[in-house]
Amino acid sequence: MDTSSARRGQVSRDAAEVYEKFFVPALFGQWAGHTLDAAGITETSGPGRRVLDVGCGTGVVAREAARRVGPTGRVRGLDPNAGMLAVARRAAPDVGWHAGAAEEMPFDDASFDAVVCQFVLMFVADRARALAEMARVCAPGGRITVGTWCAVEESPGYAVMVDLLGQVLGRWAAEAMLAPFAIGSAEQLHALVAPVLSDVEVSRHEGWARFESVEAWLHTDVRGWTLADGVSDDDYAALLSAARRPLARFTDGSGRVRFPAPALFATAPAP
Repeated sequence: MDTSSARRGQVSRDAAEVYEKFFVPALFGQWAGHTLDAAGITETSGPGRRVLDVGCGTGVVAREAARRVGPTGRVRGLDPNAGMLAVARRAAPDVGWHAGAAEEMPFDDASFDAVVCQFVLMFVADRARALAEMARVCAPGGRITVGTWCAVEESPGYAVMVDLLGQVLGRWAAEAMLAPFAIGSAEQLHALVAPVLSDVEVSRHEGWARFESVEAWLHTDVRGWTLADGVSDDDYAALLSAARRPLARFTDGSGRVRFPAPALFATAPAP
C-alpha cells in the first residue's frame, strides 16, 4: 500500500474530526502552551503579537495563541490538508486559516513576531526549505519554535503499537505509525535547524499519552490519523482483537491508558 499520504501527514475530513475530538485531548493539547511559551508568546508578552502556526492541523496551538494575543494580536494557521482546515475553521472562525505548504508560505517577509511548528516538520518533504520560509516570515526580534517527538522507543505504547500494526496489517501500517517519530533525537533536530537558524537551543520535555481505554486508543490512532482510509472494518476488528493483550500493559486498574510521550523543541531567534 502507498504510504506517501502517511509520510506527509495527510488525513481525510472524517479522520480530522476524530483527530480533533480524541487526539487533541489525549496527546497534542498538552503541548500548545509549552510551544507558545518557547516562542515568547506568554500570558504577559502575548497581547498584540503576530503568530503563525505552521502545519496547524485542527488548530490547537493557533487557538491558544489567539487567546494569548487577544483582540489586538493576529494569528494565522497554515496547513496543506483541507480536512484539518475545515475542522479548524469551524472551531475558531476568528483565526485566519490558510491552505498551503510549509515550503512555500503565502505570507510577506517579516510578517510575524513568532512562528511555531508543532509536530509537523517530520512530514515536510523539503525540511530545509520549510525552515528557511519560517525564518523569512519571522520578523527581527521574533522567535521560531519547532517541536518533534522523541524516538518511538521512548514512547513505549507506540513502540508496541508499531509492532502490532506490522503483524496484523502489514509493513505499510507500521511505517505509517513510525512516521511521526522520524526526527527522534536532539542531535537530529539540531542538525536540521542549525544550518538555517543560528543560536539554536534544543530541549527535551516529558509528556504523556492518555486514552480512556485500549479501544479508545486504537480508534484514535487508526480512525483519526493517516491509517484511516487504508483499514477496512474487518481489518479494524481483527486489529482490536489482537491488540487487547499487548496494549493492556499500559492501562491502570480502571482500564485507562497512560504512557510516556516525550518531545523535543528547537527554538531560535529570527535571523
